[in-house]
Amino acid sequence: MPGSTTETERGTASRFSPYAPVRGAVLRPTPTLPPSAELRTALECLDRADADAVAVVDAESGAPLGILTLRDVLKRIALAGADLDQPVAAAMTGGVIRLPAAATVHQACMQMIRRNVRHLVLVEADGRFCGIVAQRDLYSLQGVRGGELMAAIAATRDIGALATVAARVREFSAQLLAEGTGAEALCQQISALNDLIGLQAIDLVAARHELPYVPWCWLLFGSEGRLEQTLSTDQDNGLVFAADGPEHAAALRARFLPFARDVNEALDACGFPLCKGNIMAGNPELCLSLAEWKEKFDGWLRVAEPQAVLNATIFFDLRPLYGDEGLAVDLQSWLLARTPEAGAFLRAMAEGALNWQSPLGWLSRFRFDDNPEFPHTIDLKLHGARPFVDGARIWSLAKGVAATNTGERLRAVGPLLNQRPEETAAFLGALEQVQRLRFANQLRAESPAAANRVDPDRLNELDRQILKEAFRQSKRLQQLLEVEFLRSA
Repeated sequence: MPGSTTETERGTASRFSPYAPVRGAVLRPTPTLPPSAELRTALECLDRADADAVAVVDAESGAPLGILTLRDVLKRIALAGADLDQPVAAAMTGGVIRLPAAATVHQACMQMIRRNVRHLVLVEADGRFCGIVAQRDLYSLQGVRGGELMAAIAATRDIGALATVAARVREFSAQLLAEGTGAEALCQQISALNDLIGLQAIDLVAARHELPYVPWCWLLFGSEGRLEQTLSTDQDNGLVFAADGPEHAAALRARFLPFARDVNEALDACGFPLCKGNIMAGNPELCLSLAEWKEKFDGWLRVAEPQAVLNATIFFDLRPLYGDEGLAVDLQSWLLARTPEAGAFLRAMAEGALNWQSPLGWLSRFRFDDNPEFPHTIDLKLHGARPFVDGARIWSLAKGVAATNTGERLRAVGPLLNQRPEETAAFLGALEQVQRLRFANQLRAESPAAANRVDPDRLNELDRQILKEAFRQSKRLQQLLEVEFLRSA
């Protein structure tokens, strides 16, 4: 059926992880040649390997110098009537975009879309050639329709068209959920497609503004920063730029703010509501120079008041989306070098996370909050997912772990905390089940306010028991936090 999701696509989507190393997306070895090799040899090499590109590599250093693709063969050799005796260096595409082979699939997708290229050259840590990943390889990881949507996003030329594609992304996400895609994989796929929508929105808006010629980067926070967006999500973003001092920063901020507010409005038009807490780049307090961002984070690290720290937690899930990623890397590296020694801050963050009453009461009966609009319901975001998000964040900051995704954080800190593998697996399984129930509830919710609220009596018996066990795991996680950060203080 046209537009339906195939069995192959569902299987691919369920295995898709944007955190997987991109080297795993290279489906076949890439043939290599020295720059002095004849074009005739290059053509024979392409035919023999049934490849769509050959890499031109320096024989001594192993560094990639360029690539020759089938498209190059058509345009520069066949149509141009090139001499096949000339060296391949004369017809190759030089100055290719390189990406570390250890980079993630998500980073590769973003680079490919941003640079509008069909191939990326992967290199090892020492600069040696590793392989070539093609656009179709990355698109295949996300299924047929996922790849089509990525291409459709990149092809939009105005915000109205982008908003139309964004609606298709939400329909596709709901379809994957209905057909059984796992919650973690679905979160990641939604976030990956939403990232592309954000990139395109910033590109389209930037074309209408004369931006300062300084390095700058669009930052994502909260669920966006963690790659954990669901079917119901608003904006959490900021902007960082390079400045020579306070006066220069103030002048640059005045020029960036109109652009940032336009981007916020464009994202709102694409289905990402404006943040009610004004955690957006269009807020002057979140459109800051690198030095100002460091000063803001330093202030949070020095504050030992749980509520103040709790209000700042989502900023510690920062991730770059667009622009000079070096600014975000600098900020995150600076931050992670300080958080393990910020004992008072970590304790305050733990106190804030533990200021929470489990939805499981006496004899494992469900306990409900006193929300008059939604009586007899439990907020699965606040009481289900948040304990795992908070715990993973605190442990990661304490151990200097750079990952922002909750699942990746739990996997990374487990060995550092001497957790048994099955203990970590239990936390991950509980979070997966909570997110699955959240997604299912969001599909049938009658309003955004009800998106995360579930009435246990409306669940089947199996899901009720699963939810109870997930809450037990969240209590177990919080007990570990209390022992590590509060009882040892």
